[in-house]
Amino acid sequence: MSAAVPPPADRPTPPVGRPGRARPRWLTSAALAAVGAVLLTAGWAGRREEPVGDRTVGEVTRVGVRPGDRIPEYVRAAAAELTALPPSEAPSGTYALVSFTGYLAPAQLPGVLADAPVSEVVTRVPLPDRQTEVVRLAAQLLPQDVVAGMTAVAERKDREAADQRARAAGTAEGELRRVYATGAEVAAREARAYRAGCACVYAAVVRADPAVLRTLAGRPGVRAVDPAPELRRLDRAVVLPPLPEQRDVVRPPADTALDFPSVGVSSEQARDVIDPSPGGSAGSRAPTPPPTSPDTGGGGGPAPGG
Repeated sequence: MSAAVPPPADRPTPPVGRPGRARPRWLTSAALAAVGAVLLTAGWAGRREEPVGDRTVGEVTRVGVRPGDRIPEYVRAAAAELTALPPSEAPSGTYALVSFTGYLAPAQLPGVLADAPVSEVVTRVPLPDRQTEVVRLAAQLLPQDVVAGMTAVAERKDREAADQRARAAGTAEGELRRVYATGAEVAAREARAYRAGCACVYAAVVRADPAVLRTLAGRPGVRAVDPAPELRRLDRAVVLPPLPEQRDVVRPPADTALDFPSVGVSSEQARDVIDPSPGGSAGSRAPTPPPTSPDTGGGGGPAPGG
């Protein structure tokens, strides 16, 4: 018998159970094509621009007066800007703050604001020698939305008055009890006024073509039409119309009840803009705390000068 001769040391032994042939060319080509597709997709993904977010985040547009402003100068400046206002680029027109010469009831608004689409109104119960809350009510249908918004505010003021009375009863400190009692009285009077559909509206925010705004500025009862072409989003706007009773300089309303502006401090979280209409716009709170009964969760704003 002849002995088996081992293979030469420099020749590798094929693995057991696996033929020692080369990989097919088609398999190599497929692998290269797959790698190329992955790299190409990654390249296109790298070239795509990132989605652009809301560029208005954090921006707040202020429209109206500031503490210490001279009201006659504000009215003249608003009129000059309105005269020079070019045609609006937006199909829906230009936002404008319309200030009234007095406080109007809801039923008076359709006549004064005719042909000017309304976004919201600004209200305040004008109690003599009392600071009261400034409230923005979303309103697209006049006067229905304003009446509905006033009813909602009245209900909130009822709760606020009850809370203030409970706080007054629960403290033994005389000055603090007087603050709570005065706050309860003011809130209760505001509730009664709003529930009755009071003459409390002293401004409105409208959006219309400049020609319509100029016509609106000439109507009886309109004090000023302050155009705001820079305003894009009403929920990021602070509107501060002058109070009808102030004729010279913007200042906080006088309050003879207390030595400091703390009347009507609210303990209730509530929205800044009461929105009675489906699809109506909502607003955001003013950036500074109001001196009158505020809603700390984004509620009513200060009266001008507050």
